[in-house]
Amino acid sequence: MHERPVLVVDDEPSMRMALSESLLSCGYQVEAAVDGADALKKFSKGQFDVVITDMRMPKVGGMEVLRGVKKISPRTHVIVITAYGTVNTAVQAMKEGASDFIMKPFSLEDLESVVKNVLSHHGTSEGESKDKKEEAQSSSKEIITCDKKIISILELLKCVSKSKSSVLIQGESGTGKELFARYIHRHSNRALMPFVAVNCAAVPHTLLESEMFGYEKGAFTGAVQRRLGKFELADGGTLLLDEISEMDMQLQAKLLRAIQEGEIDRLGGREPIPVDVRIIATTNSDLKKVISEKKFREDLFYRLNVIPVSVPPLRSRMGDVPLLNEYFLKKYGELTGRKSPLLSEEAAAFLEKYSWPGNVRELENVVERAVLMADRGPIRPEHLCLEGDEGEPMEADLSSIPLKGSTLWEVEKNLIFNTLKEVSGNKTKASKILGISVRTMRNKLHEYKMTNL
Repeated sequence: MHERPVLVVDDEPSMRMALSESLLSCGYQVEAAVDGADALKKFSKGQFDVVITDMRMPKVGGMEVLRGVKKISPRTHVIVITAYGTVNTAVQAMKEGASDFIMKPFSLEDLESVVKNVLSHHGTSEGESKDKKEEAQSSSKEIITCDKKIISILELLKCVSKSKSSVLIQGESGTGKELFARYIHRHSNRALMPFVAVNCAAVPHTLLESEMFGYEKGAFTGAVQRRLGKFELADGGTLLLDEISEMDMQLQAKLLRAIQEGEIDRLGGREPIPVDVRIIATTNSDLKKVISEKKFREDLFYRLNVIPVSVPPLRSRMGDVPLLNEYFLKKYGELTGRKSPLLSEEAAAFLEKYSWPGNVRELENVVERAVLMADRGPIRPEHLCLEGDEGEPMEADLSSIPLKGSTLWEVEKNLIFNTLKEVSGNKTKASKILGISVRTMRNKLHEYKMTNL
């Protein structure tokens, strides 16, 4: 089961049943409402991750349902379904806060795809919900820092957020570039408008153009209905182009024109469509190097690089590690039903010495895994499961081990204890350094304990 509760709203019994059965078969928890008034009543009494509502209903229509849901819980995703409204109506719904829309007739596969998409890719804006589990699961994450460089970057972004100038955010993978993009949007005068993200590396080059600019019905085989692109969906708001360096050169030219002219062309369309979008691009590549390799347009780079931002890696701001530890421990403690998982001093020391090649994302993954492995006990170094620093092999230090007058058994014991001390008690890492299995390590430690040595 997905365990993601969905509220289906449709005044037609057959459509309501079809939607409910389809989502149930996909593993979602489903509750149905017979009309808009019933939907708002049920929503006020329960918690739903997604609301799927028909647009045209008597008395309380889909737009009223959308507004009512967003007023109660801005985080909740709303998908609107319409066979009667124009595309302008769908766009208006997106501007009112809808996560996506789908037009009748549609297949159940289309419905499942849209639901998966909004749950996987759409971030949620910061609301005032006090539900801790919802807070922990929300993709609207905070930027946790005490670092002067990060604080100065945030101050800069807050100052420029009101403008429409393009922003280029560069930094290593895992540094949280999208968080900075959302920070800009949240502090801009577009905060109540859509924030739409496109991962240029995740979408095949052949599909990225239609994903960004949309298409008309009949534009190509399989285009059975008009579909709005990300530019139109972000109209009035912010469009995040993640991993911009992966975009095909031909599409870069079309993107440049869209930014310069403030208009886009749908595939198969007859005339350009004006759009008002603030562009934020992110990359983990050195774009100047990519330009020298003739893989990225220099004119597009300068169009995007109006406000340049370089996010420093975690290893250059190690003072943030304790704060991030506390944040992630609380987050995953709540998700697993633990109030406050304890981090041992040895584990904390190891986390603060590690150089974090995967940055904040790696730290979050390590803490999440440690919370699960430690169950209800304190988190110890062996629960962290970290490899050697940045993948480089480490060697055991033999210089401090007394050899004269010692037996082989004593030398072995001292070597194991010294190695464990060097890695703050991490048995997995010590075993790798010594070239033995973790099971052998545990057996040796048990043997030393039994002999009280």
